[in-house]
Amino acid sequence: MRPRQTPAPDADARATLGKARTENFPVAPAFLPRAWRRGLMAVYGYARLVDDIGDGDLAPGGRDAVLLGLDPAAADDRLALLDALEDDLGRVFARAGGSPRHPLLQALQPVVRAHGLTPEPFLGLIAANRQDQHVSRYETYGDLLAYCELSANPVGRLVLALTGTATPERIRRSDAVCTGLQIVEHVQDVAEDLGRDRIYLPAEDLRRFRVAETDLKAPTAGASVRSLIAYEAARARDLLDAGTPLVGSVDGRLRLLLAGFTGGGRAALRAVAAAGFDVLPGPPRPTRSGLLREVAAVLRTAPRKG
Repeated sequence: MRPRQTPAPDADARATLGKARTENFPVAPAFLPRAWRRGLMAVYGYARLVDDIGDGDLAPGGRDAVLLGLDPAAADDRLALLDALEDDLGRVFARAGGSPRHPLLQALQPVVRAHGLTPEPFLGLIAANRQDQHVSRYETYGDLLAYCELSANPVGRLVLALTGTATPERIRRSDAVCTGLQIVEHVQDVAEDLGRDRIYLPAEDLRRFRVAETDLKAPTAGASVRSLIAYEAARARDLLDAGTPLVGSVDGRLRLLLAGFTGGGRAALRAVAAAGFDVLPGPPRPTRSGLLREVAAVLRTAPRKG
């Protein structure tokens, strides 16, 4: 019996997948086996679609709404789109009842079946974006960590599931890396998030460093904002360090992939520091050479499994 062919993505789906090039870390590098690359890109496409819905970043014209079974007039109704996406996700996992509507979920379905993936991580990403529609400020660091449990940690768990390497200890380390990477993005994207009326820097930390929300709207950061960003960057670095033993717990090409994730976060933090922790003009981005240096450092320092 011939394997089922994955549908070719349409132009909008290809544009969504193309956003992988803007991430701090390589999503599905060429050195990985083809099945892993296909699986990682399918998961990335789904995660990117969820985030684009939650952020209002879908392509204009309402095509995604139509693909999900909605009227084009619902293209700006983020909660309706997330509900429709959850319904389509149900089709991915259904034993019968037809194929998913959206091309990115059509591409996800054979990956889910081949690797025995479960719905929970995918539902967590939808829950995080629903939360984004209602919650725009986080009072405590604990509140932010709870959000990252939905918005970031499912992705790492899916990577472990796709590669058949999930264990309780690896999941714990992966959660640390993924939460660290999410906080790195929050640190980089302060201005962009504020443009969406969101602040992911904990309010208790703003008070600690005597930073008002109006200070975050300035063209460049003052001393108090820079100190706040340095503090949050250090937290992210601690999380990445706590998760680094994950890299040493695996071998071969998976070790390189996980080093890429962790090294990408470290390189982004180095770029933030090189900018003097002034992220208000725009997100500091690491160079390719900076990324490679950090990946090499992770590979040198990650303790090998015994």
